[in-house]
Amino acid sequence: MGCGPSQMISIQGVTKHYGKKVAVDNLSLDIAGGEFFAVLGPNGAGKTTTIKMIAGLLRPTAGRILVGGVDVQVDPIGAKKVCAYVPDQPFLYDKLSGLEFMNFIADLYGVDGDGRDKEIDRLVELFGMKDFIRELTEAYSHGMKQRLVLAATLLHKPKVIMVDEPLVGLDPHTARLVKQVFREQARGGTSIFMS
Repeated sequence: MGCGPSQMISIQGVTKHYGKKVAVDNLSLDIAGGEFFAVLGPNGAGKTTTIKMIAGLLRPTAGRILVGGVDVQVDPIGAKKVCAYVPDQPFLYDKLSGLEFMNFIADLYGVDGDGRDKEIDRLVELFGMKDFIRELTEAYSHGMKQRLVLAATLLHKPKVIMVDEPLVGLDPHTARLVKQVFREQARGGTSIFMS
């Protein structure tokens, strides 16, 4: 059983244990291309664990996860090529400028050619980062870091975006922008899985 033609995420009987604690119990779920899916629940309900398993950062105790038809455990690199993960706490290299970070991410995903600089410029403009994109990220506020990570997420045009609590620490204007960007991505066929 794999992803159907329109399914971008297929979670099949996934369970995750941490010792004796069951964090996720026999979860099965299919998410189509262009679907915006939000999982809600209290702290400790397994939301972040589920997102990390889809992203290939945690291995399920049981079950199978396919992203874009690629088994996350069998071909983790192949799965990562079609998806992007935004953690609840943005991780940046403090000694890189925002622009250097964007280029670093572009290099990781093999984004090159004539359109690379234009796409970086477009995302910098979209997320309102022109005033600070050349500064070292160690000087960024949480909201600035989150905007940079979200912009970098879109560089390789992922088919699946997993976002863990994306609005935490964002000002109201940026929170509205992020929601708008995700809606546009979903309209373009990208699946969004969000906690």
